[in-house]
Amino acid sequence: GPATMSPVLVGSSRRRRRLLRSKSAAYAAPLSLSSVSFLSSLLIVFLLCLLVAPDADGFVADIGSSPARRSGVSTTYSSTHRSSTTACLVLRSSSSDVIDNTDGELGSYDPSSAELTESEMANAANDLVRLTGGSVELPDEISQSFMQYALSIILGRALPDARDGLKPVHRRILYAMSGLGLGPNSSHRKCARVVGEVLGKYHPHGDVAVYDALVRLAQDFSTGTPLIDGHGNFGSIDNDPAAAMRYTECKLTKVSSEALLDDLNSATVDFVPNFDGNEVEPTVLPAKLPILLLNGCAGIAVGMATNCPPHNLNELMDACIALTEAKEDDAPEVTDQRLFKLVPGPDFPTGALIIGTDGSKKLYKTGNGGVVMRAVTHVEQIVTGRGKTRSAIVVTELPYQVNKAALLEKIADLVNDKKIEGVADLRDESDRDGIRVVIELKRDAVAAVVQNNLLKKSALQTTFSGNFLALMGSGTVPQRFTLRAALDTFLDFRFLTIRRKAAYQLTKVKARAHTVEGLLKALQSADEVIELVRSAPDQNEAREALMDPSNERLGLSRDQADAVLKLQLGQLTRLNKGKLLDEQETLSASKAELENLLNVDTAVRSLMIKEFNENKRKFGVPRRTQIQPEEGELEDIDLVKNSRSVIVVTRGGYIKRMPLKTFESQGRGTRGKKGTSSTSEDNEVSHCFTCNDHDTLLMTTQKGIAFGLRAFQVPTGTRTAKGVPIPSVLPVKTDDIITSVLTVSEFTEEEYVVLATENGWIKKTSLKAFENLSSRGLIIATLEDGDRLAWCQKCTDKDDILIGSRLGMATRFSAEKLRPTGRTSRGVRSMKLKEGDTVADMNVLPSDSVGYVLAVTSSGYGKRINTSDFRTTARGGVGVIAIKFKQSNAKDVVSCLLIVNEDDEVLVITAKGIMVRQKVKDISTQSRTATGVLVQRVDVENGDHITSVSLVPTYEETD
Repeated sequence: GPATMSPVLVGSSRRRRRLLRSKSAAYAAPLSLSSVSFLSSLLIVFLLCLLVAPDADGFVADIGSSPARRSGVSTTYSSTHRSSTTACLVLRSSSSDVIDNTDGELGSYDPSSAELTESEMANAANDLVRLTGGSVELPDEISQSFMQYALSIILGRALPDARDGLKPVHRRILYAMSGLGLGPNSSHRKCARVVGEVLGKYHPHGDVAVYDALVRLAQDFSTGTPLIDGHGNFGSIDNDPAAAMRYTECKLTKVSSEALLDDLNSATVDFVPNFDGNEVEPTVLPAKLPILLLNGCAGIAVGMATNCPPHNLNELMDACIALTEAKEDDAPEVTDQRLFKLVPGPDFPTGALIIGTDGSKKLYKTGNGGVVMRAVTHVEQIVTGRGKTRSAIVVTELPYQVNKAALLEKIADLVNDKKIEGVADLRDESDRDGIRVVIELKRDAVAAVVQNNLLKKSALQTTFSGNFLALMGSGTVPQRFTLRAALDTFLDFRFLTIRRKAAYQLTKVKARAHTVEGLLKALQSADEVIELVRSAPDQNEAREALMDPSNERLGLSRDQADAVLKLQLGQLTRLNKGKLLDEQETLSASKAELENLLNVDTAVRSLMIKEFNENKRKFGVPRRTQIQPEEGELEDIDLVKNSRSVIVVTRGGYIKRMPLKTFESQGRGTRGKKGTSSTSEDNEVSHCFTCNDHDTLLMTTQKGIAFGLRAFQVPTGTRTAKGVPIPSVLPVKTDDIITSVLTVSEFTEEEYVVLATENGWIKKTSLKAFENLSSRGLIIATLEDGDRLAWCQKCTDKDDILIGSRLGMATRFSAEKLRPTGRTSRGVRSMKLKEGDTVADMNVLPSDSVGYVLAVTSSGYGKRINTSDFRTTARGGVGVIAIKFKQSNAKDVVSCLLIVNEDDEVLVITAKGIMVRQKVKDISTQSRTATGVLVQRVDVENGDHITSVSLVPTYEETD
C-alpha cells in the first residue's frame, strides 16, 4: 500500500499520512473500477514515487527530459481492462527500437553482475518504457522500479562498504578534497567550495546532506578518529548545529591523507565514471585502517539498517596483527576468547564507561547486541554562596551520542516531578576544556541513592544498540557481519591492495629499468649516437636510426630512443653513467622485492604487519572508554535509601509505610499520636512493626499462604492516611487476611522460621526455603478447619520458644527439640490450652538472654518480667502464669508478649490507630503473678484496645 513508500516523505508521520491520503485521493478517482482496485493502488504508489522521490538514486529520471522523450517516444498512458484483471501501462512509441530484456527476470538482482553507474541506471529507467515492444506489465514495472530505488539506497546511500568503511558520500567528499589539494599541510578551504565540488562532479544530491556528512567527519565527539580537520563551528555535544558552509573551512587530516588516499594513484582500486560520464571516481578507497570499526557508522536503508560503534585504533591493529600472523602455516588460530581480549569492547570518543563485556561479546559474535554505557561521575564537596559546604555529583564524561542539553532538561523534569529526590540545584559548567555538569544535593540526601536514581531514570546510563551490517564482498552484497568477519574482510582487501600496488609499481620499475638500459647503451656508444642524431634530417629519422635492429651496439626500443633523444649533452658524462648504474642496481633490487610480493603471500603479510605497527605509532591513542566489570542491572533496591520505617496493616486490608521519625519518644501513660485514620472499624490496626526499607517482609495469611515483599515496595502514607488496599500490593484473596509479618535482612542456612497457629500448632522450617519467595505467594502450612496461622518468627537451634495464651499462661521450650519439617506440613502441638483459650503471642527467646518479657494486656496494662522467671520445660505442657488481670476488668486478655531489653523502645498501638512510642525502662519490672502498670491509656468504653506492640530498632540508617 502507500505506506510502503513512506520513507521517501519528509516531515512528521501525521503530515506524511495527510500527504498520502491527499495524493491517494487525487490519483484514485480515475481508477476506481472495482476489478482493478488492487492494481490501481499499486499504480498510485508508483506515481507517488515519481512525485515525492525524484532525488532517489536510480529510481526514476525526469521523463520530460529523458532520451526517450528526445527520441520521439510518446509518454501517453492508457489503462486497459482485460478478462484476466491485468492492468497494463501501454506506451506507444514512434521508434521501432526495442530494448532487449531477455537476460533474467524483471526485478531480479545479480550481485555478480557488473556495477552500473548512476547515469546507466537512470538511462535504464528511462529506456524501460520501450520494453517488450512498447507494452509494460504494471506489476513488473513497479517491481523493477522499486527494486532500482531500493538497491540505489542500499548500495549508493545508506550502507558503508566493509572494505574502507565509508558510505559513497563520505568517499566522494574525501576524494574531492584530495583532488582540490586540501592535504594536511595545505591551508583550510571553505566548506562551500568542497560541497560544490562534490555536488558538481560526484554526488548529485542535496547540498545539506553532503555538508552534514562532511561535518560529521570533522566532529571529534562523533568519530573516534576524525578524517577532516574543521576550522570554525562544527556543532557541539549539545546538538547545536554547525555554522553555515560559507563560514566554516576544512582540510584533510593526516589519517585520511596517509591511511585512505595515499595509494589511490597506484592502481590499487577500480575507477568508474561519475553520474554524467565526464569524471571518474573510485569505487573504494585503499584503506590501511579498518575505518568501519575504527569510526563506526550508522545508516537506515530500505528494509535494513546499520549501527556500528567506534573502536580503539591500537586494539584494532593488535587484532589485525594477530589474525594476519595466524594465517601463516603452523600458526595457532586466533580464538574468539583471544580476539575479545584484544578488542574487549567499543571505544567511544566521548569516553564514559562500559558496564560489563557480555553485550560487547554478543555484538561481536552475532552482529547484534547492546552495550551498556554509563557516565563518569564523582562526588565533590562544593562551597555554597553562604560559605557552607554541600555534596554534589559531578559528571565529567557522557555516554556516546547523548545530548547534554536534553539530558539536563530531562533531569530537571524528573526533579520537578518528584521522581528523583535529593537534588537541590543543577548547573552546566562545561567549557572548552571538557564536560562538567554539577548536580548539587540537599543536605540530607545520600549521594549514592541519588546517583543510582539518575542512572536508572535518565540518559546517564544508556545502551548502544549495535547492528553490524555492511556491503560485503565486492561492495554489492548487504550482509550482517561479526567482528572477525569485519577484520577478515579488511585484511583480505588490504592483501589485495598491496598486491595490486606491487603489480603497478613493478610495471613502472620494469619500464624504468628498460629505459636505463637504453641510456647506458647510448652512453657506451656516445660518439655514434651523436653522429646519428646530427646526420638525421629530423627527429623521426633520428629515432628510426637509433631503433635500427641491424645496429648490434644500439638497436634501442622506441621508449629507449625517446629517452636518448631527450638527453642533454651535459648528461653524457662519466658521473651520469655512474648514477645510471646505481639506479639500475636499485631498480633490480626493487624488481626482486616487488616480484616477491606478487609471488609469496608471507611477504605480503609481513608488510601488512609492518604497516599496522606503523599505524599504531603514528595514529594510536589510549583507550578513552573504560570497561568496568559486570555488576548486574540496577534494581529498585539500589535506588532506595535504607531508612527506618513503620509498617501499618489494618484489619480492613489496608497497608502503608511511614518514616519512623514521624513518632518521637513520649512518656509512659500518655495518649500518643494517631498513626492511622479511625473513621471506621476497617481501620483498626492489626499489625504495626518497624523495619529497614531494604528488609524483606515475609507476610503470612491466616490460610497459610506466604508472600515476599521488600519494605520499600509498600506505598508510603501520612500519619492519618488510610493506606492502600493490600490486593494492590500483593495478590491476597478477598476472604484472606495478613496475620503475621516477619522482617528478614538475610536468608541463612543456620536460621529457621517458626510458625504458630491460634489453636496451638507449631512448626519449624529452614529460612533458606523462603529465599526465592516472591509476591506471587507459596503455601507454607497445612491448617485444620477453624484454625488460623497467626505468628511467624526466626530462630536457631540454640534459642528457646516462648508461647503465651490469651488467658495469661505461658510456656518455654527449646527450639532444638522442635523437629524441622517441610514447607507444607502442619506441625506439632506447642502447649496444652484450656477450654476457650487460644494462643495470644509467640516469641523466640535466646538461651543466654538476660532481658525481659514485656507483657501487655488489651486494656493497656503491662509489665516487665525477667526471662529467668520462665523455666525451660517440655513442649506441649500447660505452662505457668505470665500475668494476672485486675479484678475490675475481668474481660481483659493478653494482647502480646514481647522480648525486650532495658535500653529498647517500643511502639504500642491500639485498634483505633493511637500510637505511643516509649522507652522500656519506664515500664516497671514485676513478678509473673503481678497485674502490671498502665502503659497506655485506652478508651475501653468506646471499644478501643491494644492490638500490637513492636520493638523500635536501635541501629543507624545505612545507605
